[in-house]
Amino acid sequence: MRLCVVTDSLLDRYGAVAQVFRVLASPVRVAIVDLLAGQERFVRQLTEATGLAQPLVSQHLRVLRDARLVRRVRRGRQMAYALRDEHVAHIVRDAIAHSNEGSKEGSS
Repeated sequence: MRLCVVTDSLLDRYGAVAQVFRVLASPVRVAIVDLLAGQERFVRQLTEATGLAQPLVSQHLRVLRDARLVRRVRRGRQMAYALRDEHVAHIVRDAIAHSNEGSKEGSS
C-alpha cells in the first residue's frame, strides 16, 4: 500500500490556492463575488440582489474580507465593498461557465 505524503513544498505551493477554493465553496460567497465583479456595491445592494438578510450577507463579506478577496471602501458615511483584484472574479466566472456547459450537456 502506497501512502500519499503531503510535503511542505506542496503545501507552500498549493495551500493558499486551496484556501481560496474553500472560501468559494459557499454559493452565497460565489454570488457575492460575481456581483462585485467590476463594480463596488453597498451591503444594501447585495442584500437586494441576493434576497438574503443583511446579517447573513455581512457574515459572508467578513469571510471574503478575512480571505483578502474583498475590501471595504469608504463612500461618505457608508462602506462599499469591492474585489481586491479581478482574478477571483475570473475564477468564479469560469466556474459558472463550466457548470452551465455541464448542465447543457446533461439536457441534450
